[in-house]
Amino acid sequence: MKKTITLALLFTIGLINAQAFKGNGDVKFDIGANIQNGGSGIRVSTDFGLGENMSFGFVTSYLLSVSKDELDNTPSFGDRVDVKGRFNANLGNVFQLDPKMDIYPGLDLGLRNFGAHLGFRYFFTEGFGIFTEAGIPIASYKTNPVGFDRLNNQFVFNIGASFNL
Repeated sequence: MKKTITLALLFTIGLINAQAFKGNGDVKFDIGANIQNGGSGIRVSTDFGLGENMSFGFVTSYLLSVSKDELDNTPSFGDRVDVKGRFNANLGNVFQLDPKMDIYPGLDLGLRNFGAHLGFRYFFTEGFGIFTEAGIPIASYKTNPVGFDRLNNQFVFNIGASFNL
């Protein structure tokens, strides 16, 4: 009985201390689903805290399921993958959200475009949480992307698990 109470107490303390963004030195790892028009896939990202409300990181996505084009062609590996560098403004404490929550708008620069994103993280424990993020291209490297060039160059929605490292 004593061990059960101690374990329950430790678990409760872990929930109380869960924090979505700690500032300088904080490291997050996200893995989740990438959902967009014409395809869906997997997304992996990492963010490194630079200051109280800033972080930078990297994100990569790979489309596993992609619609064929009008000529019944399937996209190549290069059409399915995207890699980006990103900068976030972590505003959970600015909006006085619960410490387990963080909202982060940001900018990203990738292989396909220059874009923006808006994300939200919620941590259940010190090390595990969930995230959701939406992104849009601001400026495409191709003036009028057509065919498979539209992949990874449009509105995208992501959802998945987040981990403190």
